[in-house]
Formats: sequence, C-alpha cells, structure tokens
Amino acid sequence: MSYYDYYQPEAYLPTTNTYIEKDLSINDEIEKLRLRTTSSLMSGRRDVLVVASVSCIYGMGNPADYTDKVIRLILGETTTQERLMNKLVDIMYSRALHELTRGTFRVRGEVMDIFPAYTDYAYRITWDGHCIISFHQLDPISGRNGESLDHLALFPASNYVTSRHELSDILLEIQQDMVGQVEHFKQESKMEEARRIEDRVTFDVEMIRELGYCSGIENYSRYMDRRNPGERPFCLLDYFPSDFLLLVDESHQSLPQVRAMYGGDRSRKLNLVEYGFRLPAALDNRPLTFGEFENIIPQVVYVSATPGDFELQQSQGIIVEQLVRPTGLLDPPIEIRPVSNQVDDLMEEIQKSCSKGHRVLVTTLTKRMAEELAKYLTRAGVLCTYLHSGVETLERVEILRDLRLGRIEVLIGVNLLREGLDLPEVALVAIMDADKEGFLRNYKSLTQTAGRAARHEEGRVIFYADRLTGSMDATIKECNRRREKQMAYNTEHGIIPRSIRKSPEDIIQQSALLDIRQAVAKPAVYRDDFGIAHAAEDFVQPLLRETSPLNLAGSEGIPISSNTGTVRKSIVITKQNLRDLRKQMNQAAKDMDFLLAAKLRDQIKALENSTQ
Repeated sequence: MSYYDYYQPEAYLPTTNTYIEKDLSINDEIEKLRLRTTSSLMSGRRDVLVVASVSCIYGMGNPADYTDKVIRLILGETTTQERLMNKLVDIMYSRALHELTRGTFRVRGEVMDIFPAYTDYAYRITWDGHCIISFHQLDPISGRNGESLDHLALFPASNYVTSRHELSDILLEIQQDMVGQVEHFKQESKMEEARRIEDRVTFDVEMIRELGYCSGIENYSRYMDRRNPGERPFCLLDYFPSDFLLLVDESHQSLPQVRAMYGGDRSRKLNLVEYGFRLPAALDNRPLTFGEFENIIPQVVYVSATPGDFELQQSQGIIVEQLVRPTGLLDPPIEIRPVSNQVDDLMEEIQKSCSKGHRVLVTTLTKRMAEELAKYLTRAGVLCTYLHSGVETLERVEILRDLRLGRIEVLIGVNLLREGLDLPEVALVAIMDADKEGFLRNYKSLTQTAGRAARHEEGRVIFYADRLTGSMDATIKECNRRREKQMAYNTEHGIIPRSIRKSPEDIIQQSALLDIRQAVAKPAVYRDDFGIAHAAEDFVQPLLRETSPLNLAGSEGIPISSNTGTVRKSIVITKQNLRDLRKQMNQAAKDMDFLLAAKLRDQIKALENSTQ
C-alpha cells in the first residue's frame, strides 16, 4: 500500500502559472513492510501471501536487477570485508559509525553488523582473516547475539537499484533526450520552456552522478529500467512467479479504482512535460493501464457480495454464490425509520446495544456530519470516534482494534466499506439519510454496508429514511432472499447461529503491527530549556493551559513543559491534535493553498523532530 503519510505531487497549473513542488512524508514502518514483501517474493519461497491495495499497480524497480543484486553468503566462504562493503553500498546500504539503523552497516575490527531495511533485527558477521566463521541474528538495541545461521541472503535496501557500470550510459541517454526536447521547444519558439528543461535535467544529472540519486528520480525510471518509450513500468505483480493467483476483494469497488489510476496520473504529468518541467520520459513513470493489469494476471478470482457488470461479463454470468456461513449466521433484518428524529432514535438504540456489550457502526453522508455526530455522542457519554479518509492508515487499524476491544463502542464513518470490516462484535448498523440516492446510497453500497451486521447473531440494520428508494427496496429484497435460504439450511441441518468470539489477546495479536510501531517510536517530550521552532509556535501556543505538569492523569496526550513569560504552563499534545493538524495540511494542499499547507507541514515536523 502507499507508504506516504503526506504526499503532495509535483504539478503545474498553467491558468495561474503556479508550479507545485513535490513534497512527501514517508512512513518508515510501511516502507519496511513493503521491502519485506519484495524480499519474501524473491526469496524463492512458494508460500507467500501478499495483501495489497491499488498501489500494487504503481511503478517499482526492475525485479531482474533486484534479484541480481541480492548478496548471498555461506558460512566458511572466503571474502574480504572491503568487498562486502562495496557490494552493500551498491545495493543502497550506507555505513554507520555509531548507531545502527535500518539500511546501514557497521564495522568493528573483524565483526560487521548489518541492519536490513526490511527486518526488525540485524545480522552480525564475524571473520577470521578472509574467512567468514559465524553468522548471528542481532538485537540492534541491546546488541545481543541471537540465532546462529549457516547462510545469509541480503536483499537491496531499495526497490530501485541500478548497476554503477550502466549509470554513465543512462545519464548520456537522459542528456541526449534533453537536447532533443530543448530543440523541440526552440522550434516552437518556447524559449522559456527550453531553458527550464535544460536547467532541470542538467541539475538532476549532476546530482545522480555525484550522489546516485536526485529529487524526483522516479521520473527517470524508464532509463534506469532500460525500458522503451511507452513500455509499461514494472510493478509489484512482476515480483510474483508466473503462476500466481490474484484474489480481488470487493471487486465492484477495487476494479474501478484500478481503471481510473492511469488517466489521473497522465493528465497531471502532461502539463509538466508540455511546459518544460519534465522530459517526456516522465509519462512512463505511471500506474498500469487496465489492459496491462489484465494481461499481467495469469489467474484471478473476483470476490464481491454485489459483483459489477465487468465481473459478470468476464464470468459470462456463471458465479459461485456463498450464502451459508460456517457459523450459521443470517443476513440481518432491515428496519426503516423516519429521518425527522433520527439522532435521538439512534441514541436510544446505541444505549440498548451498548448495554449488552455490543458495538455499533453508523454511516453518514459527509465527513463533517461524521465528526459532528461523534462530538455530540461523546458529550452524551458514548465512547465513540469517527473514521474517514482523513485518518492515517495505521491509525485506522488502531481505531478498529479499540472498537473490538471495547475501548470504543460506536464507530462513525462515511464509507466504512473501504475498510473491508469484519467485526463480529458489531450488532447494529445504522445508515443515516438512507434515502439520499447516490454513490454511498445505491444498491451495492447499501447491501455491503448492511452486511457488516451479519457477523453477529443479533445483528440488525436501521435505514433512516422518509421514502423507500429503488436501492433500498432492492437491498431489503436481496437480504430477505439470502436470509430465507440461510434459515432453511440451518433448520435442515440443526444449526444454531453463533457469533465468533475472540479473546482480547487474539484481537491484539491480529493488529500486532501497532505494537511494533509503538515499540520503535520515541516519547515526545519538550524540555523547559528546549528551543521550539518558530513554525511550530502558532500550533503550540493555543494548546497552552495553566495547570500543574503532574496533573495529567487520564490524559491520552503527551505532557510538554514550557516557560511562557513569567507564568509556568504545560501543554498536552494528543494524537487527535496531530491528526487534526495533518488533516488541515492535506485539505490546504487540496485547496491549493500551498503557503498554508507548507506552514502546517513545518509545524508538524517541528513537533516531531524536537523529540528525536
């Protein structure tokens, strides 16, 4: 999936003559897991399962180059430290003098420590002269040796690796294309564009020659991969063996996303090429087209409770329908209630469900409605929160875990379908304004949303509506059809519907990624004598409140001390504060208010960097 916490793509708006420079923030934990995925796929194992988002069709490095760069070592092998260090540098590792971090190596006498970019542990290699005498797993924090190994495979620290001996030819080809593009602009009397592309490419080539990379190097990926103009880029699917199986979950929504990615990316880059910000080769740094996606898949299973026209056409209408569940659970009954007092009625239903220890899902029409409803229910004493596209990827997992553990009783969202939620604890799904026909209130969305209550033996659905729309009617009829068949099967086989019940330990184990992330995170604490960056002050100051630094019991935030004038104060920065700040930054970027977006970005960085 995407490893960006924040991503502002490079773009040019000719109507306002505005150039938007690329800006991003990479999530290190997700980057590690992506590298672990490719290293597992290229390890030769046949028992690899990868769960991916639509990001799997975006460009990655050449898998052949990636495989060629794998360093394989055997116990007793004769090699020098210097030769191994050169190989590590060639696959994007860097040498560390003191602290060992991911993607680095450290040498002390005849011992070399290597911390791969895709694991939570390091390796320790010991030499006796030119002979390797031991391999050990290494705890990078304590420095203690772990399991002894008889061989070792070290995969590149990046999916983008290019041989040094090919680099000079690649740079020459880039320069030749630049000369051709400059001449093209001059023939069309576009002197500013000609100067712009010449300056940009010249600078990038010098950066690559000296450092091995440059800002926006992915726009030169066609040259690095030795691809022809127009040839599709490599992607995650190229790292799989030729007989892999693809399962497309919720295909009625996933496939339209795949189909739309190419057009959106190309429309943005055409302006960059036309106005001299990028070479035409930048157009080949792109996601796959839908046709390319189809051609690369050897075998596929489309999975959906409401298949789209494409899936039905591909299967010629012959589908496998799974209505009976191993647990005997039924599709939930659906009830329609008026919109006029929907919030009060919802509050009463929430109290009934929560008193039994059940969880509740609520869908609204807009993000604003979800946030306002969450505030209202919180003031009424309900443990609830909202979940929508403005919430970060890993934070979404944390929210879902809290819901299952009972720390949250009610989850409010706009499109909860994108989560692929499978929550056995949810007994009530409430759909606000169900009669407002549209993308999230059509037959497929309503049917999918109602199905979220089918994991509980007391599951039920409430449509808040003043009229019966065609989508609502079709959903109710389909749920009743499935329910009748399920009840008949249960009666015939003597099955009593029972929900799956998992212990808190099982739930925590399923979301262990959160514990890994928290284990590597450092506590965010400001000191009295710490200099807060000026860009962060506008954010920090509104959070100041007069209180004792010790009076923070029950706060989920992080205590921070500060001296403001003669009055001693402390501040508490919560996850919600930082989440809201990032949401404001993303919204400013969408609104093209880039000054505000940059200021908010600097505020976040100042708060995060000051703890490191």
